Amino acid sequence: MPKTPIRIALTITAGLCAAGFAVAADQPVVGLITKTDTNPFFVKMKEGAQAAATAQGAKLLSAAGKQDGDNAGQVTAIENMIAGGAKTILITPNDSKAIVPAIKKAQAQGVMFIALDSPTEPADAADALFATNNYTAGELIGKYAKVAMAGKPAKIATLDLFPGHPVGAQRHNGFMNGFGLKSLDAKSNELAKDAAVVCMADSFGDQAKGQTAMENCLQKNPDINLVYTINEPAAAGAFQALKNAGKEKGVVIVSVDGGCAGIKNVKAGVIAATSQQYPLKMASMGVEAGVAYAKNGTKAKGYTDTGVTLITDKPMAGVDSKDTKVGTDLCWGNK
Repeated sequence: MPKTPIRIALTITAGLCAAGFAVAADQPVVGLITKTDTNPFFVKMKEGAQAAATAQGAKLLSAAGKQDGDNAGQVTAIENMIAGGAKTILITPNDSKAIVPAIKKAQAQGVMFIALDSPTEPADAADALFATNNYTAGELIGKYAKVAMAGKPAKIATLDLFPGHPVGAQRHNGFMNGFGLKSLDAKSNELAKDAAVVCMADSFGDQAKGQTAMENCLQKNPDINLVYTINEPAAAGAFQALKNAGKEKGVVIVSVDGGCAGIKNVKAGVIAATSQQYPLKMASMGVEAGVAYAKNGTKAKGYTDTGVTLITDKPMAGVDSKDTKVGTDLCWGNK
């Protein structure tokens, strides 16, 4: 760790401080470190973790990075949680590679690590992963888009996350495979390319950046008729750019996440279809595994798929889906 102070934004549950914790000797302590504390996905994840901890008599410590990519903040959170007695730490890594040394150091002290939503790199650096199969999520919207295009030649824009991130690569490559384009497998962190993709741009999963990315894509090719986005905020930005250019009609937008705002946009016709994932389930399963480890030493191992469902109000033949009523019942964020 650097000697100079690092300014980070951490949200730590009551009691996490330099003096330590008031925790009963037999009370399991589980830590949860998310990428940020503002994204509704991670807010719901924290809610699920807290509910599971309360139900099982465990103490939950929570922290978050200042922003996507804040590895230093997550490293500091790991150190604080170990000092606070956590024997299991659940983490959505901001930097899948850079976080590994801190994880290894903690594991040497007997701490179990479970990655949620995003894998570490390498994936086996964490003891276990509870997450959506992001490649499958991409495949679902790729298959949907293929049928939705009804044989019309596709001119595709992909609004991706940022280079090298496994979740971004898996969703992108899954979409490409589902659509029937040249792709890469689920283990690759590179983005597949195909002549049908006329523009690829990084959105960082952000609405404003997604809008700018789409504006740039339209300058490159004004005839884009299919847009894949890494998540629903990027999709909302893409739609706004299309609307501003008078091109929102006749362009199919597909995405991934299943947040309540995204499901509303599916219902409104902004997004044609989205693959819904379940952060509450990831977190509750993680806490349960942490309690089991504290009580009997049983470690979680390997990958557990927490499920994904295609949500659309315009179903396509041969593609399994549920409507926005189901999506709303299962969504996260403000309904």
